[in-house]
Amino acid sequence: MIGRELALALRHAGLVWHPAAGDRFQLDLPDEVELEVEAEVFLVSPMTIEPRTTPTGTIIAFNGTTEWALDAVALGDAVWLPREDQLRELLRGTFRRLERIRDAFRVEIEIGGETLTFEHPDPSEAYGRALLALIRRSA
Repeated sequence: MIGRELALALRHAGLVWHPAAGDRFQLDLPDEVELEVEAEVFLVSPMTIEPRTTPTGTIIAFNGTTEWALDAVALGDAVWLPREDQLRELLRGTFRRLERIRDAFRVEIEIGGETLTFEHPDPSEAYGRALLALIRRSA
């Protein structure tokens, strides 16, 4: 799972999240809402935390299982923390390889004939950085 900073960068670059069971996320609430839960990682799971489509858009509903009083948040108030497999899938045909080098992992992608590499001790972060570069180049 990637860190919050990279997840926010991906969201701001245009990555769209369609919540599904097993997805992890954190809250990103407006400054005027003071909850200490923004650092907590939540898991989309049937019957506990579920995406729901409403006339105004998608919300994430907390079905009475959390310790704090929050019924639902708008999708825009959640930050998706994609898993390694999700990031690899999003790279699609640009992905070339993942390899272990020294104390890090290197992800290699190819965009328009150019090979780009991204290294990080966590393979998810390396995949996330590669995806961020792909999205930015595609924009």
